[in-house]
Amino acid sequence: MRLGGPIFVKDLTPDSWTAALKAAGYGAAYCPIGSEADAATRRAYIEAAQAENIIIAEVGAWSNPLSPDEAERTAAIETCKTQLALADEMGARCCVNISGSRSTPWDGPSPDNLTHETFDMIVDVVRTIIDAVKPKRTAYTLEPMPWMYPDTADSYVALLEAVNREHFAVHVDMVNVINSPQCYFDNARLIREWFAKLGPRIRSCHAKDTLLSTKLTTHLDEVRPGLGHLDYRVLLSELARLDPDMPLMIEHLQTEEEYRLSAAYIRSKADEAGLTFVA
Repeated sequence: MRLGGPIFVKDLTPDSWTAALKAAGYGAAYCPIGSEADAATRRAYIEAAQAENIIIAEVGAWSNPLSPDEAERTAAIETCKTQLALADEMGARCCVNISGSRSTPWDGPSPDNLTHETFDMIVDVVRTIIDAVKPKRTAYTLEPMPWMYPDTADSYVALLEAVNREHFAVHVDMVNVINSPQCYFDNARLIREWFAKLGPRIRSCHAKDTLLSTKLTTHLDEVRPGLGHLDYRVLLSELARLDPDMPLMIEHLQTEEEYRLSAAYIRSKADEAGLTFVA
């Protein structure tokens, strides 16, 4: 496994990027550049990553390919194509987006999101993106969400079968699919289910945590790793079975110290499970 997360560098260069990753003990990284970077810059980062044994885990394509606004929807699909092409060039393990929302905000709930019609729309959009780019080294993936497909392991399996493309794969974010007290308290079972059903297709995984409060009705908050109830020993054990280069990427924190504390907690759980990360 490889742990990764954002790094904090004022003057980003290939050398300062890899130095910061090594200082943090990370063996995986988010893609440090966007599609606007010129060919020489892209090549410099690719070579720096290879020289320092850094895996680029994912390229984000964060947008709404299901937007009810035609202009926004069209632009989002083009963004996904551009980012998937960048991921393929950079040798990233995946390009990741959410499936999208039929309403606003772009990542929010809608009464239309979890319908057969929307499922079919997602299939068409994912095929359109992959068929336009024809990636060779990377995969297009969807981050699961509590109120849009894929929201369960079974809905992800159904999407994989329906899309039927070699370069459509799986991104895992267990916190996003813990959406009830049952899932919260029995998340070890939920983790094992996801990995049993989807394991060979998983390309990257997000690291965060979830905390159930006493606020009515059911209220779950995303928190940094170590402050919630996610069973990291089980998550890490499942990740370790898949691929020695499998990335676990910390996200959504505000400060360098929060990332340091999160990484320390995750490494402590790996130690308890007798597991190690590639540094």
